[in-house]
This record gives sequence, C-alpha cells and structure tokens, in this order.
Amino acid sequence: MTKSDNQGFFDNIATTITSWTGSSFAFLTAAAIVIVWAVSGPFFNFSETWQLVINTGTTIITFLMVFIIQKSQNKDSKAVQLKLNELIAANRHTSNRMVDIEDLTEDELNNLRDFYKRLSDLAEEEDDIHQSHSIDAAEKLQRSKSRIRENRLNKKKQNQLCKKCIVKNSFFE
Repeated sequence: MTKSDNQGFFDNIATTITSWTGSSFAFLTAAAIVIVWAVSGPFFNFSETWQLVINTGTTIITFLMVFIIQKSQNKDSKAVQLKLNELIAANRHTSNRMVDIEDLTEDELNNLRDFYKRLSDLAEEEDDIHQSHSIDAAEKLQRSKSRIRENRLNKKKQNQLCKKCIVKNSFFE
C-alpha cells in the first residue's frame, strides 16, 4: 500500500465511523450498552472490575473518537473553505483577497472583522440598500484620498518655493 492508499483508507474509515456514530442507531446502541452494564451491576456485586469495564471502554472509545472526529472536521472545514473560495472568486463584486483568509492569525482576523463591522455601519447609513462596500472599494477610496493629500502638499510646497523665489527676486531688484 502506498501513502495515498493509506490516506484514502483512513479517510474512508473516518467518514464511515463519523457517519455511523452520528446516527440514531449508534446512540441507541450506546444507551443499550450502558443500560446492560448498569443492570449487570448486581450480578457482579458492583465490583471494581465491573466499574473498570465501562470506564476503560468509554475512555478508549473517547480517545480514538477525538482523532476520528478531528480528521472529519478538518476535511469538512477544508471542503467548506474551498466552496466559499469558489463563490468569492466567481462573484465580480467580491474581493479575491478573502480567499484563504483562514491562514491569517487570530489578531489579523479580528482586524478584518472590525473592518467589516465598519463597512456594515457604512452600509446602514446608505439610502440605497444595494450600495456595495468592499475592501477593494475602501482601498481605492483611500488611494484617491492619499493622492488628493499628496497633490495639496505638493501645491503647498510649490507655493512656498514661489514665495521664496519672489522674495529673492525682489531682493535683487
């Protein structure tokens, strides 16, 4: 067996187990086991071995299920992220920068959430409910504002230079 065969085998086992353990039949089976165990207590004089059987069994099953459930969750999460990425990429009104944001740190995600909260506040102020706000639109607006500030600053510098030139020229006349 190759590594990919082993991976596929484990994927299939994990999917089958998580599907089965999430079923009504699995719950009823587990409940029946606990009831049989509880009813059998008097036959074993509620001995330590009797208690050890249920404790050991449930501990081992819980330990193994943690890994199987995590594997299943990772696979499901990856599939959902890929579906969301496809929706983002396919929609011309969305920002492609949102693709793969799950790789960001917690602080970066919090900053992004705060940004979208501000966009939500802006959208609530709009008269048109179809008005769109996005990261790209906000950055475009920011670049525009920066250019305006830069132009104002350049004009101010030019005016100052012109005033110096006028002062120098009047001094030499």
